Amino acid sequence: MKIRLLTFFAMAALLAVTSCRSAGPGQPAKTVDQFFRKYEGRSGFKVNDWSAGLTTRLLLMKVGSLGGENSVTQALSAVRSVKVLTFVPSSSSARQLVADGLNKEVDGLLASERYTPLPVTESGTAVLRYAARQQGDKVQEVVATGNVDGAPESFMLVAISGNFTQDQLQQLVKFLPKVKSEISK
Repeated sequence: MKIRLLTFFAMAALLAVTSCRSAGPGQPAKTVDQFFRKYEGRSGFKVNDWSAGLTTRLLLMKVGSLGGENSVTQALSAVRSVKVLTFVPSSSSARQLVADGLNKEVDGLLASERYTPLPVTESGTAVLRYAARQQGDKVQEVVATGNVDGAPESFMLVAISGNFTQDQLQQLVKFLPKVKSEISK
C-alpha cells in the first residue's frame, strides 16, 4: 500500500512539473541557453548577447564606479556574459503567449534546473523576478524575468553569468532595475 501511494505521489509530481514546462510553443526548453536558442530568430523576439572581454570588463567597472559603490564595481567586474531576450506582443495571441506560455516555461525550467528564487523587486511599474544558480557559496548565473519598460504585456529574460559572491549578487539585484531600460534596447 505504501509503495503504491508513494508511486502515485511521484507520478503526480512528475505530471505537475511536465505541465508547467509544456506551456510554451513546441518542445519546452530544458536550460536557459536552450530557451534563448528556441526563441532567437522568431518573429517579435530580439536577443542581445554581450560577452565580457577585457574592454567590456573595463566598461562595466566604469559603469559600476558611476554607481558610486565599490561593491557594485566588483559585482560588475565578475560578469562574464549578459544575454537579454525581449518580446513585445502585437496581437492578442502573442499576448496570450506571454501570459500563458513564456512565463510558465521559464518558471518550469528554472525549477527543474534548481535555480533558487530571490526576492522580487519593484521599480516603478516594472516588476523583476530573480533566480540564481549557485555551486557552494559562489553564484554562476543570475536570471531576471519581467517586462520591457513601457510595455506591460511584454516579456524580458536577462541571464547574467559570472562568478559572484552573495554580496555581489545582492548588488547586481539592486543595480539591474536601474539599467533595465538600457539593457532591453
